[in-house]
Amino acid sequence: MSIADDGSGIITVMLRVKRLDEGARLPVVAHPGEDLGYDVFALEGVTLAPHATVRVRTGIAVEARHPETGAPLGLLVRDRSSMAARGIAATGGVIDAGYRGEILILLTNLGQAGVELKAGEKIAQMIPVPVLTGVVEETETLEESSRAEKGFGSSGR
Repeated sequence: MSIADDGSGIITVMLRVKRLDEGARLPVVAHPGEDLGYDVFALEGVTLAPHATVRVRTGIAVEARHPETGAPLGLLVRDRSSMAARGIAATGGVIDAGYRGEILILLTNLGQAGVELKAGEKIAQMIPVPVLTGVVEETETLEESSRAEKGFGSSGR
């Protein structure tokens, strides 16, 4: 884990990345401490047929840790706005903190025409998130709340 202070007082963590392929590009963040996610790149060119979902290789494996505590972080894979504007959605995007295999990005073409993606093109972003899961405890009762059992539409439209 590496912690960096760029002089602005913003503490950022450097994402640890292992290249699994010599053509792989490391993730980038244009504005550390301001941008929410790391941009990731396609390892190979791919064609996305209309309404099809494709696994796109990145050629990298990653490890993310909290900058102050060293606790493992998960990563959420989300759309880049430029891809979404082209009708391409990143789907299935949860990377568990302990996963050390190749990052594969699921992209779905929501449009009516095929889309060509080039090797080296930015295709998605990975957003670090804390891991808050723990042991599940079965119980007969739950703490009361003001919402109680009110579900869909209970807070108005």
